[in-house]
Amino acid sequence: MWSDEEDQSSEPVEATWEEHSQFYRSFSRFMSVSEHDRREMVRVFFIEQDVPVLERSDIDFVPTNMLSGFFLQTHKAEVKMPSGQVDKPVIDDNHDGTVSIRYDPKEEGIHELAVKYNGEHVQGSPFKFHVDSISSGYVTAYGPGLVHGVTGEPAQFIISTKGAGAGGLQMAVEGPSKADITYHDNKDGTVSVSYLPTAPGEYKISVRFGDKHIKGSPYFAKITGEGRKRNQISVGSCSEVTLPGVISDNDLRSLNASIQAPSGLEEPCFLKRMPTGNIGISFTPREIGEHTVSVKRLGKHIANSPFKVNVCEREVGDAKKVLVTGNALKEGKTHQDNVFSIDTRNAGYGGLSLSIEGPSKAEIQCTDKDDGTLNIAYKPTEPGYYIVNLKFADHHVTGSPFTVKVSGEGTNRQREKIQRQREAVPITEVGSQCKLTFKMPGITSFDLSATVTSPGGVSEDAEIQEIEDGLYAVHFIPKELGVHTVSVKYKQIHIPGSPFQFTVGPLKDTGAHLVKAGGPGLEHGEQGVPSEFNVWTREAGGGTLAISVEGPSKAEIEFKDRKDGSCDVSYVVSEPGDYRIGLKFNDRHIPDSPFKVYVSPAMGEAHKLEVAQFPTGCVQADKPAQFMVRKNGAKGELDAKVVAPSNNEDDCFIQLIDQDQYSVRFYPRENGIHAIHVKFNGVHIPGSPYRIKVGKDDVDPAAVHASGKGLGDVKTGEKTDLIIDTCNAGAGTLAVTVDGPAKVAMDCTEVEEGYKVRYTPLLPGHYYMTIKYNQMHIVGSPFKINCTGESLAEAGGQETSSVIVETVAKVSKGGNRTGVILPIFKSDASKIQSKGMGLKKAYMGKQNQFTINAGDAGNNILFVGIYGPKGPCDEVFIKHTGRNQYTVNYLVRERGDYILLVKWGDDHIPGSPFKVEV
Repeated sequence: MWSDEEDQSSEPVEATWEEHSQFYRSFSRFMSVSEHDRREMVRVFFIEQDVPVLERSDIDFVPTNMLSGFFLQTHKAEVKMPSGQVDKPVIDDNHDGTVSIRYDPKEEGIHELAVKYNGEHVQGSPFKFHVDSISSGYVTAYGPGLVHGVTGEPAQFIISTKGAGAGGLQMAVEGPSKADITYHDNKDGTVSVSYLPTAPGEYKISVRFGDKHIKGSPYFAKITGEGRKRNQISVGSCSEVTLPGVISDNDLRSLNASIQAPSGLEEPCFLKRMPTGNIGISFTPREIGEHTVSVKRLGKHIANSPFKVNVCEREVGDAKKVLVTGNALKEGKTHQDNVFSIDTRNAGYGGLSLSIEGPSKAEIQCTDKDDGTLNIAYKPTEPGYYIVNLKFADHHVTGSPFTVKVSGEGTNRQREKIQRQREAVPITEVGSQCKLTFKMPGITSFDLSATVTSPGGVSEDAEIQEIEDGLYAVHFIPKELGVHTVSVKYKQIHIPGSPFQFTVGPLKDTGAHLVKAGGPGLEHGEQGVPSEFNVWTREAGGGTLAISVEGPSKAEIEFKDRKDGSCDVSYVVSEPGDYRIGLKFNDRHIPDSPFKVYVSPAMGEAHKLEVAQFPTGCVQADKPAQFMVRKNGAKGELDAKVVAPSNNEDDCFIQLIDQDQYSVRFYPRENGIHAIHVKFNGVHIPGSPYRIKVGKDDVDPAAVHASGKGLGDVKTGEKTDLIIDTCNAGAGTLAVTVDGPAKVAMDCTEVEEGYKVRYTPLLPGHYYMTIKYNQMHIVGSPFKINCTGESLAEAGGQETSSVIVETVAKVSKGGNRTGVILPIFKSDASKIQSKGMGLKKAYMGKQNQFTINAGDAGNNILFVGIYGPKGPCDEVFIKHTGRNQYTVNYLVRERGDYILLVKWGDDHIPGSPFKVEV
């Protein structure tokens, strides 16, 4: 900065921020920012123009056109030392999309390293590490494996025993999974240690020397499941027993059965009709001895129930007797079948479950030879370490989990990821204006509708407003606390993500299972064109949202926060093919993630095609329907298929009407929402896939509700249940899936209000129950269930149990509740005071009066009624004088004794009903 008074001989004085800001303050609107993964520092340029005249008289230098530059730091790291002070490490750009962090410690003890990218912690940050003096004479340990790692990849560290004298060295790794430990003596006073974690979570690494922990031990390493894919299969092997009594197929719907072992463990078991017509049960024997089988109808034992069943030793499943052979459990190759064999002939009865987790989702094929032996083939597409969990009768077979090193060429799939912090939204109160936003470009708001159902079951229409082009908001005012259901439909079909859960008042639960995502970008995409979808995190509370796109080309991901617990995400890819969209919240996949998306080649000539005479409203099942497709001069081949709600696919019949027009005919065979895919030269035409309702599809997932002890806290080994209320939801497909530390025995039977689901967990931990109705989540699904108690099975990878039922239409006795619902009042009628002659004596033809003081009684509605010898009195007038003070006047025209009732809400006030003499 220069001025006339400045002494040129004096030393330069650094300009103050206030002086700088005179130049920079007005130009921020001209600034543009460009950020790249591969650079630590990004240079940002802007041109200063139209500089206003400065008011400061001591500055006579005014730029007319100046190019300014400054830096934005996208990568940031800091170290918190044991003393609490914060130090800065050195960040080196490797110019390959990665950075290296170097730090010269100044103190001994536990340090904490925070690494941020664009202001957000990277996965696993902050990291903890221990610093010790090399010349201390103590045994020390150092290396990344003491701080962080990735499942299925060796985590390594080094132990230095230089100058420590003689003593025994002991190591242990505890965590969510078994971790095989290997070590190598380097013959220089150091030992290289490697352990292989097979599940994400926090691992405790203990290093002892001479039966004492070394300095810093135990260490805690954060192991992430980044980029890991999992596939699993289950093969049943159950014991079948025929019981006395004849049963029909219709009876099976209303009967349920459970079996109790000698130890008291009770599990649901499956009922079936044997060829003889007798009742049959199917179960997995776990213990030797007499078991008790209870068969009930609507909670009551049927004739001859309970039954006694004896289980001998050879029938009980024994995982130790399962033989597994094949080199494919040690090493494998990409892009080819890797085969191993399983022999269960001498192992008794038990279900076999297999899961494979690694850098790619390996395709699994099972060949059952029907003699107690099976061949398993898996085909991975990426090299690396894979974890194979193999369990029989809920216990690991010998050697499981297996660590398999897969070699070979990969698919060169590229992955891009962003992370954003999501803040918890403020608590919504009763009577406040609520808003739920969603983006659906290319539609008209006239075809949108929304309803809000309160916790009390009352449904009301909600207002939908278009905030900007393609962005809509549902507005409503809640009248009670609790979980509301918001249904948003386009042309009478739920939009992706609907029905939504919307909590008024404090959130009862938080977590990834309450995040929802939906939109065209999670269903299909087009090369070079942005694909968009919505993510709703409002119900999940605060946390970190991670979005990844993996496929043949690197994606450009954009994120826009709507500041109301929802956001827009769009991505663009340069190559067509199959992509996986991963959405994680606090390092856990949200429901239905990862999403498989096929990105088609650039539309090209396909954009010229248009559809005409598409059926409106409902079409009938088992009857053909058709529509027209105009080519408008495009050259190429047209193909079409229809996908039913059951995911069955059928080709459409295409006929060329003239040179420029096709007729497309399809033949739906089931009721429900169908998707019609119309492609031209292998590329979706505009608007494809088209959704159409077939039959009188009155199925509404928003009307289905789940309740019961089975959705709360449960205990291992105890049978628990829940009710799924399908009244007024129509007939559809009910699918219940439980994901957790172990498989659960589960069944589903029909009851008056819907369906009862029973299950017995065997391992403690968190279970997630997904309930879908016609392939759509009901409100609250998936439900998080906390299980405590002793372990009754061996832990392994996550396992899935499921049951599917074709439901029948049910109607509640009360029918649908509609109309206005009263607020939930908090009041105490016993605190009301009343006084006045009108409470005891009244005069004919005159205004009789008394007063009510409800100032300390909370909020409610005052009801006053007077009934005489010949009916109600002629006139009652209530006036609110403020602060819950009321004056009541009434007029009577007949002599006799009257009854005066005064209620505060549903409760009588003290003294009511009063006897009044006229």
